[in-house]
Amino acid sequence: MENTTSLIFGRNAVMELFKSGRDIDKILIQSGDLHGSVLKLIGMAHERKIPVVKADRQKLDALCGSPAHQGICAYAAMKEYVEIEDILEIAKQRGEKPLIIIADDIQDPHNLGALMRCAEGAGVHGIIVPKRRSAAMSETVYKSSAGAAEHIAVCRVASLSDTVEKLKDAGLWIFAAEAGGERYDKLDLTCAAAIILGSEGEGVGRLLKEKSDYIISIPMYGKVNSLNVSAAAAVLCYEAARQRKFD
Repeated sequence: MENTTSLIFGRNAVMELFKSGRDIDKILIQSGDLHGSVLKLIGMAHERKIPVVKADRQKLDALCGSPAHQGICAYAAMKEYVEIEDILEIAKQRGEKPLIIIADDIQDPHNLGALMRCAEGAGVHGIIVPKRRSAAMSETVYKSSAGAAEHIAVCRVASLSDTVEKLKDAGLWIFAAEAGGERYDKLDLTCAAAIILGSEGEGVGRLLKEKSDYIISIPMYGKVNSLNVSAAAAVLCYEAARQRKFD
């Protein structure tokens, strides 16, 4: 049976969970750790009549699989995936042309979480991930996103190839981030756009590159030949944001 709850840990991540309005089953706090932002989170839990349970550090370490919980974690309803049409509607409601990230074969949850943080900060309307060969929406993804996962729409699809065709039919231009293409700052990203980002090892898949309208590249001036996927996402998403908001 599919799990219907997720464990969110870390003070900032739990704060963003509260802001999102998602249902929270209960809060666990470290015994004796009742100062700073933890007190504010406890107060918010009491206001929403969410049970607050004390636990020792060893239990929290075991539950979170990490000592980085900062003395607090929350059991919450799983984040709901959306449909492609929902992402397009978000853009429409904002009065903006769609800007979507397609995450191809990003299986490291830290990378996916960091990518979500960059995308949400740049005003991306949604992220599309495949059902297979992708990190799941795990506690690590939420922690790595610093709470951004609570605020960005995520669509999970069976076929990225079919999804690209659907987006093209909806009027979006497709940009695959790969070496050997056109410089990112020389392309017009003010159009309705989807940017495909691939894994560090394999990059964007061949079929997706063939279906793309443009190959978009970030020039490298050092000895390494590529950026981490979340760093590449930051460069491309903020260039799109700059063009859309300031040009």
